[in-house]
Amino acid sequence: MDIGTIWDLLILNPMINSLMWIYSGLAQNFGLAIIVFTILVRVITYPLTASQMKSTQGMQEMQKSKKWQDIQKKYKGDKEKLAQEQMKLYKEMGVSPFGSCLPTIIQFPVIIGLYQAIIRALAVTPIQLLELTRHLYPFYNSAILIPLNNHFLWMDLSVPEKDYGITIAGFGIPILAILVVGTTFLQSRLMTPPTAPGDSGANMGRAMTLYMPLFMGYLAYSFPSGLALYFVTSNLVGILQYGFLGKLDWRNLLPERFSSGSKTSK
Repeated sequence: MDIGTIWDLLILNPMINSLMWIYSGLAQNFGLAIIVFTILVRVITYPLTASQMKSTQGMQEMQKSKKWQDIQKKYKGDKEKLAQEQMKLYKEMGVSPFGSCLPTIIQFPVIIGLYQAIIRALAVTPIQLLELTRHLYPFYNSAILIPLNNHFLWMDLSVPEKDYGITIAGFGIPILAILVVGTTFLQSRLMTPPTAPGDSGANMGRAMTLYMPLFMGYLAYSFPSGLALYFVTSNLVGILQYGFLGKLDWRNLLPERFSSGSKTSK
């Protein structure tokens, strides 16, 4: 069995059929199907979210610890030694410096699978429709379900936003891409603890907070809008999950010098 067959069996076919099943139960509204499917994905991947929260909390506790502050003072002029002692402290406290990024990285197969599922589900040409039927489970009545309705609100879910974006005063406004960048940044910033000077692991997380929203925005602008709808929904659900668990720290939205100052003054 080759890799492509395994991918179809374990990732692509379940996604396509899950989307089709949800679509058939929601008055054949594919936009709503993507939203509901995204919520289900977030529920299924909750253990990863919980691990991310644990790692983030551990990073915060480590940065506030007297031992870390003493290490920073002791090795202030020796970055190499500071990094070594930092990694020892990570290990001692059971904290992974990459724990807050890992769930996002693991989510990439889901993103790729969903992208492929959307492309195939929104088939238009006879060849594409035939290819879609090959991925459907036998109990589906494909004659009733396909072709799918590919419109939701102002969006054409089957094509990139750059091909139909809303024009205001002669300028194309990529609303979905902007929403993706904004919600990705908001989610990352709210869930990432402030970095401390000389903290290489935390600085890497800060870089991810800056570059990941732009990368996700590029994907949202360049690939079918159904994928962008998934991004926005996933980000908002993630923020709500953290909010319900009381893990959000709105002070993280402030520049670090102001955030640190407000905490010190308390």
